[in-house]
Amino acid sequence: MTSHFSRTHRALAVSAVMATAAALAVLPGTASAVSGGGAAQAAPATDASSLSYVVNLRKGYGHADKVRRAITAAGGTVVQSYDRIGVIVAHSAAPGFAQAMRAVRGVESAGATRTAPLPAQTTTDVGTPRTLTAEEVRAAGAGAAAGEDPLEPLQWDLKAIKADKAHEKTLGSSRVTVGVIDTGVDDTHPDIAPNFDRSKSVSCIGGKPDTTDGAWRPFATGGSPHGTHVAGEIAAAKNGVGVTGVAPGVKVAAIKVSTQGGSFFYTEAVVCGFMWAADHGVDVTNNSYYTDPWYFNCKSDPDQKALVEAITRASRYAESRGTVNVAAAGNESYDLAADSITDPASPNDSTPGDRTVDPSTCLDIPTQLPGVVTVAATGAKGLKSSFSNYGRGVIDVAAPGGDSTAYQPPQAPATSGLILGPVPGGKWAYMAGTSMAAPHVVGVAALLKSAHPHAPAWKIKELLKEGADPTACPVPYDIDGDGKADAVCEGGRHRSGFYGAGIVNALHAVR
Repeated sequence: MTSHFSRTHRALAVSAVMATAAALAVLPGTASAVSGGGAAQAAPATDASSLSYVVNLRKGYGHADKVRRAITAAGGTVVQSYDRIGVIVAHSAAPGFAQAMRAVRGVESAGATRTAPLPAQTTTDVGTPRTLTAEEVRAAGAGAAAGEDPLEPLQWDLKAIKADKAHEKTLGSSRVTVGVIDTGVDDTHPDIAPNFDRSKSVSCIGGKPDTTDGAWRPFATGGSPHGTHVAGEIAAAKNGVGVTGVAPGVKVAAIKVSTQGGSFFYTEAVVCGFMWAADHGVDVTNNSYYTDPWYFNCKSDPDQKALVEAITRASRYAESRGTVNVAAAGNESYDLAADSITDPASPNDSTPGDRTVDPSTCLDIPTQLPGVVTVAATGAKGLKSSFSNYGRGVIDVAAPGGDSTAYQPPQAPATSGLILGPVPGGKWAYMAGTSMAAPHVVGVAALLKSAHPHAPAWKIKELLKEGADPTACPVPYDIDGDGKADAVCEGGRHRSGFYGAGIVNALHAVR
């Protein structure tokens, strides 16, 4: 049942005709759709043959000025220097630039962040989600109980983690901010606007913070709905409109790191995203992507080694500043604890080809970074989603990410096994993927931070796991009912390859 997905990496499908959603069965392999919203930006001008690089300094970071001069001498341009972690982002069209930088005294590693020249930031729509009409919204809201947002009856995922019960005690604190490191967020959406924090929002495209007003939004042409959906799952306001987030009282900031259209998440942008979160008081980050162009980054390759090192430093720095980093596990049904995996998708910005990798040394980042909370997806029946990656010792917790309605149909009045959330333009749509699971965990972490405002990141992570509902391995796991096991779950109910410590519980977080 292995399927491979491109942009956006950790989401599977978008649909939003809710009156007829019971007839919708989205199977793994369905491509993500994208839609517009927000103002377009012009990218920095670059030479047509330029590549982007990260240059990592040796421990102590005492050679930064010398290395910056060496970058210029080797035909490069310094884009941004993160001296606190010893990482420099540079552009160069010079052949052999990375090799030249590795020979510079004080440099630990250096590598190209892509295999194709820097693209112009333009793209075209590859599809738009079908959205609810005003009539469909009214029909769905007619069944809402007192105190529920109009579309909340369709959110089976909230009940699955007892978020609805948690909301009777608290909605979370407005002093807590979550950062959506993603494709951008439509902060004008009525479900997001009340909780949006403009002061902590940014675009990190190119590896350098851009705080121009609205830079954090999806592009007007080819913009992805992914980040907006994620933001709404976490913190959609409980305001009598649309859906309700897991933590509808906390603040949400947009940290845009993808190229236009949500196409690529490159290392320099991801480093910038973590650094921005760390330095701007973001309490929890959501990371529902993998870092391009390599699905797995092998440390035996000097370029890929440099990418892993740069993002590891940035994510660890963020955690040292109190930020809890949460990441989606991925949608390829991979066992990330296996001895080997065939990766057919890398490098995805030039010519990919099959390669066999050892996931213990070739890392999916940020999913497998040390300290990151790694999240698997479950469906409406509480089983691992058909598409979700897994792996004993890799998965920390699980949360609702949706699944085909044919595999895991929800209880009425919900009609779709996917996850409902806001999308740009004041609309709502169904999506599925571990992209949708991670925000549920972020929401629960935000509730924990609200209850324990002075707790360090490690304590919030510990409480997150302690409060999860232990979930036993299904034996056998035959999600499509064809009589054959579709994956093997290893471990006991307190630490399994499918669910980690268990399925997160929002009610436990507020108790």
